[in-house]
Amino acid sequence: MKEEETWESENIHLLLDSLSDGVFTVSRQGRITSWNRAMEIITGHRKEDVLNGPCSILNLSSCSGGFCPENPSDCEVFSKGEVISKECLLRHKDGHDVPILKNANVLKKHDGEVIGAVETITDLTEMIKARRKADEALLKLEEVHQFGNIIGKSKEMRDVFTAIKQAAATSATILIQGESGTGKELAAGAIHYNSDRADKLMVVVNCSALSESLLESELFGHVRGAFTGAVRDRIGRFEEADGGTVFLDEIGEISPLIQVKLLRVLQEHEIERVGESRKRKTDIRVVAATHRNLIERVNEGAFREDLYYRLKVFPINMPPLRSHKKDIPLLVSHFIKSHNKKTGKSIDGVTSSAMRILMDYNWPGNVRELENAVEHAFVVCTRNKIDSFDLPVEVRRLEYQPAHADSPPGTQKNILRPKLTREKLIELLDDCDWNKAEAGRRLDVSRTAIWKYMRKWDIPLKKDAVK
Repeated sequence: MKEEETWESENIHLLLDSLSDGVFTVSRQGRITSWNRAMEIITGHRKEDVLNGPCSILNLSSCSGGFCPENPSDCEVFSKGEVISKECLLRHKDGHDVPILKNANVLKKHDGEVIGAVETITDLTEMIKARRKADEALLKLEEVHQFGNIIGKSKEMRDVFTAIKQAAATSATILIQGESGTGKELAAGAIHYNSDRADKLMVVVNCSALSESLLESELFGHVRGAFTGAVRDRIGRFEEADGGTVFLDEIGEISPLIQVKLLRVLQEHEIERVGESRKRKTDIRVVAATHRNLIERVNEGAFREDLYYRLKVFPINMPPLRSHKKDIPLLVSHFIKSHNKKTGKSIDGVTSSAMRILMDYNWPGNVRELENAVEHAFVVCTRNKIDSFDLPVEVRRLEYQPAHADSPPGTQKNILRPKLTREKLIELLDDCDWNKAEAGRRLDVSRTAIWKYMRKWDIPLKKDAVK
């Protein structure tokens, strides 16, 4: 009988040592009575060093105050009878904390008398590392797809995000160029709110919305009596933004007088209020934006060359939407989520035909026009997905314009489809990452037809070979 008990005891120890989780037992007095190999690995304590010693050696953070209570009866395991899936820390032999998952149950005799407890310890170190990596990856993914309120994952938008980060890390004057609706003000905001001036004001001035005299007063302020209606002193936007950022939108529209005064601000970091000769120092960061080609304005004599180069210390170009159509599905998803919150609707996407129209359209109004198109669709959509006819007519007109009464049957698509050229096909292939099947879907033709066009116009199979 004793041999059988010895055999069972030895096999139980072998079984416990084969487990990846730590397992140990304690007596009713809180003394360690068994300790498997995984416990040695997790804690750094060898079995022979801890047997008959107190379990307080683990310094479990889940215990009262991080220490085992003096009276073992007060131990959570004995007072509650069990501890289920509690995350806590134990102190490793070398002094560092190990994140663990702890489970424990009391051990009883047949008559119900409690004689000790068994505890299992799962090392969570690798899981927490994986969790942290996943969180970091998610943050990086979100950062790539969205910087502030600018959204995109294409190479063009990743280049913009990189430029914004570089600009935010300096105090240089920034010139943001791009067509209307590309998000120039959003880029300016991202620069300010990721800079060391983020806790100060960002003041926005639309230079094309005011006459010369009003813009001069708006920017530089005025003193009482400077002009008719100036009944009191007024500080300008440059003074108001002291320590922060002034965003000058449509900088290409300012008059020669404002250009001279702005040049002084950039060179001397000082301003003069209208009607006053006193110079006032100001600490501001200027971010300017324009949809115009300023170098052409310089060549025409409409814009000072020295001011242009002062503004263009660090240029950022916002790409038109037609050059990064890959971002359209991401943008549409963002706008749908935003308008769902605003309207209380539950639209969960767009149909494939609607998305094809959105991808085919050239978006002269860029991202702003795309957002307006989604907002229009929200007004008329009565289903859970935006369909083709929910889109503005100007977006879908090529696809759904009625055929002429005298058109032969079956020729409507040929009439409505814009004429395909070699250049347009190469542009389309670029947008589709040279996926011929996708190009065919967008043109509503077969992949074979795309191959024939490519052969006809001597277009190589891969982008790198295009001349």
